[in-house]
Amino acid sequence: MKRNPFRYFKTSPEIIRLAVMMYIRFPLSLRNVGDLLHERGIDITHETVRFWWNRFGPLFATSIRRRRVRNTNYSNRTWHIDEVFVRINGELHYLWRAVDHEGEVLEAYVTKRRNRKAALKFLRKAMKRYGPPDRVVTDKLPSYRAALRELGIASRQETGRWLNNRAENSHQPLRRREKTMNRFRSMRSLQKFAAVQSSALNHFNLERHFHRREEFKENRSAALAEWCQLAA
Repeated sequence: MKRNPFRYFKTSPEIIRLAVMMYIRFPLSLRNVGDLLHERGIDITHETVRFWWNRFGPLFATSIRRRRVRNTNYSNRTWHIDEVFVRINGELHYLWRAVDHEGEVLEAYVTKRRNRKAALKFLRKAMKRYGPPDRVVTDKLPSYRAALRELGIASRQETGRWLNNRAENSHQPLRRREKTMNRFRSMRSLQKFAAVQSSALNHFNLERHFHRREEFKENRSAALAEWCQLAA
């Protein structure tokens, strides 16, 4: 029998899911979430929100990832790969991100370098989960060419101006979060948050510019209903 993760918590699972969703999905601080919940009659401290996020965030992300892999045939037609620099305690680090042709984040990985070894490790991690892509769109960083050559798929690489906008745009939610949090404190916290945030954003990626208003509202309601069933 599967263990109930909310077993020893006095607070209802609905409130915990709501608090975690607000913190992950929107650029809100821990205290902002506490204030918004207080307006709804829920009196908790920001440390409670922090504990819930650390405890249930990865659990919800894993549940989302399993459902999407089970219900969706991931297409490896095109991967957009890009890296963005993030300062942790004044030291420069790099967050690598692979995005598919629909704008969903496949993998996020933090390294201290952006050389061939780091690019190779990131690509192997992504390919282990999703398999090799048919087309890889990157910028002109030499590390990509060297890593793809070692994997035997250098001929699938494409570079060009504006071709990789999809991957570059996927960094924007993290940049907004980084500003709210006054930057991250460690590689571990950055890796954890990037992975959980990516899964949450994939879940609520409703592609509103492709659907009429009625269809968008139905998709949004369905996404919220599925969120309320996570870890049930």
